[in-house]
Amino acid sequence: MRPSGRSLDQMRDISIETGVTKHAEGSCMIRCGDTHVLCTATLEPRVPPFMRNSGQGWVTAEYGMLPRSTTSRMRREAASGKQGGRTVEIQRLIGRSLRAGVDRVALGERQITIDCDVIQADGGTRCASITGGWVALRLAVNKLIKAGDITTDPLMSNVAAVSCGIYAGQPILDLDYPEDSEAGVDGNFIMLANGQMVETQMSAEGSTYSRAQMNQLLDLAEKGVAELVAAQNAAVA
Repeated sequence: MRPSGRSLDQMRDISIETGVTKHAEGSCMIRCGDTHVLCTATLEPRVPPFMRNSGQGWVTAEYGMLPRSTTSRMRREAASGKQGGRTVEIQRLIGRSLRAGVDRVALGERQITIDCDVIQADGGTRCASITGGWVALRLAVNKLIKAGDITTDPLMSNVAAVSCGIYAGQPILDLDYPEDSEAGVDGNFIMLANGQMVETQMSAEGSTYSRAQMNQLLDLAEKGVAELVAAQNAAVA
């Protein structure tokens, strides 16, 4: 039995509220159970120096956790003068995951920055950031299309992410914190809407896993991503 009482293949309740900030070109609050992440998209008429005169756009991301997003207060990274290794790794993951669904030639030489701020954490913050980040990106691109700044939709596919793992010997979908902290195997799965894989992060957290178990986790991830894509599409409809 899972601590939450969910079945092995049951997602947490998902909600995506759009237009939650006044100034960002795209924004949403994504809630995956008790994990809540504010995602905003900012359009800029420039690209990083290494992309100049390439005819391609760029999508990048920043990620952070508020001090009381967890059970005890964390020190702001700005107070220490540098980002932690976990933060850098996650924001790079978000950026490259979202770029996998973008035709950067169709985007043109402009940059879209996705900011993901974790308001409350209960497991799966990077997955929620990717899923919500795509919604913010979609809304920002819609504004470009509506304004006539681009003529071809550069978003080729939804991008969504979900965690799966082996908890108490059972493969489970969408780990919350009590499960994540005790899982023998933990994985994050990023996919396109058609099930194509973008990135998979799997690690033994106390026990190893078999090829058959990995396949079970992939099957669960496909189910979860399909539900997330449906939620994304409903949010931006």
